[in-house]
Amino acid sequence: MQSDEEIGIGSVIEDMGKIAIISKIIPYGTMNTNIDAIKWRTNYELSYVDGDVQIIAKKTFDKLVIRGDIIILKK
Repeated sequence: MQSDEEIGIGSVIEDMGKIAIISKIIPYGTMNTNIDAIKWRTNYELSYVDGDVQIIAKKTFDKLVIRGDIIILKK
């Protein structure tokens, strides 16, 4: 899978036909939540052109790229 240096803030993706940009990388342990499963992993914040904003775990993002559900359009 891609390394953190290749995928970063500003990367443009296509997620199941929707265009989004990686707007934040939320490092391990820094997310303000009481849910440990979310807090203790690296997350990406994805901002979609339709105004939707989603948080996705880096591991899940990587798996979706490998599977072809997410396509990296611009690093």
